[in-house]
Parts: sequence; C-alpha cells; structure tokens
Amino acid sequence: MFQGETAISVDDKGRLAIPTAYREQVARVCASRLVSVYNPFEPGCLWLFPQGEWERVRDEVNALPSVKAVHRALQMKLVGAAAPLEPDGAGRILLPASQRAAAGIEKRAVLLGMGNKFELWSEQAHLAKIRQSIGESDISAEMSALRL
Repeated sequence: MFQGETAISVDDKGRLAIPTAYREQVARVCASRLVSVYNPFEPGCLWLFPQGEWERVRDEVNALPSVKAVHRALQMKLVGAAAPLEPDGAGRILLPASQRAAAGIEKRAVLLGMGNKFELWSEQAHLAKIRQSIGESDISAEMSALRL
C-alpha cells in the first residue's frame, strides 16, 4: 500500500527518480514494473500502477461495452495510452512526452501514494487541487460516516 506525498524533479528528458522510500516496496510488489496512464477524472495528473494492479484495471475497463462513448473514452485514457515503465540503474523512470505534455508535468511534480497506485501531479495542478476545500454540500453519505 502506497501512501504519502513527495515533491519530485523531472529532468529535461522526462525522467523522474522513484523516491527511495518507495523503491523497495515497488520492487517487491511488481518487480519495479509500473504502468502510466492518464487520470480520466482529474486534469494535470497521471496514474502510475504496479503491473499486476494495472492488469486488473485493464481487464475491467476492457470488459465495458464499447458502444457507449464514455466507455470508449475511459478505454482510450486507461488502456490505449498505457505506457510500461521500468526504472533504470539510477531508479529513474521515463515518462512518455505525450503524457507529460497532456498533464502539464514539467520540471517539478508531486507524487502521491494512493493505496493501490501513485498519482503524479503537475506542481500547479496539485497546488490548485490541494487548496480546494470540501464544502458541506460535497460531503457524501459515505464521507459522513467517517470518524475523522
């Protein structure tokens, strides 16, 4: 289970180092094989899945009937754009230029451990999202049951 927030740098070639705090865990969980896809719900963010978790998500998404436009859009963002990532000897992964450009990820980014996956946010999108507060009208029944 991944958790935590890490500010990271992206070099000119589009490489970022997997934080040392996660390297051993990523190696254990998925032999350091990750898959990057677009976050279909939030602009400015990519999802990085461990290979096994990605295969589960891929199979569920591909099982959706493609006659619905929303299903095709989800399939395009999660399956069609999927890019395998393996760290180099220095623990860096190379993000596809197309994904970096679409998410607005440049020199600085924020990596969030979100349980079964990572979210990689552009610095600006993360800051804008984190500054948004959750209003009372946004609280779902499930959230009301939480003991925070």
